[in-house]
Amino acid sequence: MHLFDREKGSAKMGNLVPFMGMVMVILAQVSSMVITKAAMSSGVDKYVLIVYSNALSSLILLPCSFVFHRSVHLPWNSSNLCILIFLLSLIGCIGQLCGYAGIEYSSPAMATAMLNLVPAFTFILAIVCRMEKHEWRSTSNQAKVLGTTISIAGAFVVTFYKGPTILRLPHQLLSSPQINWVLGGLVLAVEAFINSAWYVIQTMVLKKFPAVLTVMFYLCFFNAILSAIYSLFLVKDLSAWKLRPNIGLVAILYSAIVATTFRISLCSWCLWKVGPLYVSMFKPLAIIFAAVMGIVFLGDDLSLGRVFGAIIIVSGFYGVLWGKAKEESGEESMRSPLLQNRTEDKRSFA
Repeated sequence: MHLFDREKGSAKMGNLVPFMGMVMVILAQVSSMVITKAAMSSGVDKYVLIVYSNALSSLILLPCSFVFHRSVHLPWNSSNLCILIFLLSLIGCIGQLCGYAGIEYSSPAMATAMLNLVPAFTFILAIVCRMEKHEWRSTSNQAKVLGTTISIAGAFVVTFYKGPTILRLPHQLLSSPQINWVLGGLVLAVEAFINSAWYVIQTMVLKKFPAVLTVMFYLCFFNAILSAIYSLFLVKDLSAWKLRPNIGLVAILYSAIVATTFRISLCSWCLWKVGPLYVSMFKPLAIIFAAVMGIVFLGDDLSLGRVFGAIIIVSGFYGVLWGKAKEESGEESMRSPLLQNRTEDKRSFA
């Protein structure tokens, strides 16, 4: 009897740890968005944030890659792999820039809502790149098509319809002016599409070189170089590069240490422990966290259009997820190698 109780308690603990781990992953992602939004609202240049965050992330990931992948070396003689890694860095750099710009123009709540478009866009790219054969009679594919359509429709609602305000707090702890909500939504939708392309190339890279932390180090390293190149032309004020003990420094440290290194490592462990389907289920939780943090810390308004649009996007997201789960359960013969990729949630800014 005591042995049974111990086994039951061990099973509960085994389920609780990944659950708490994924909650921490989502909190790390959303809180980084909120801090970054506050930093940009206080006058910190987004290009400077990107450069310093990538540089610090690469410095942190370098020893981590040696520790966890010491016996694995990148085959630089493989030209195709080197080209894919550089292309992955270039696309990731553009996506990161769109993400920062979208948060600057809108809010973390909209950014997290738009992230749920990634599975839909990935499904479209999988068909375009012929990584997935589509059959209209397949129930799972019909669900993914419907979910994709619903998600995109929800993105339009979030972007173009604000509606009446449901909740507004009379105070805000951090500065957060919203310059152009529609522009921010469009840029974030572009970021979601770019991230989908990023996952396509990431799949190819990790098939050739399955060392996550090493790949992430090279991505952050090349991102730092690429972002430094264009930032030198875009940031005219040299004083903007000076680090000061303010919210900008906090945003850089938090993004590199918590939102990148800690989140990637913990999410990778959760993916290994419970699989991609379980991890994907937590994505909509980011919308709730972002809305609460945005209202409390940034003074954002909670409007009917944002809530309605987010519900539509999440419904579409779960439609795509259901179709994917139906494939993986073996009820249908078609499989989707791209959408079942275990590295779907490992980008540095998420």
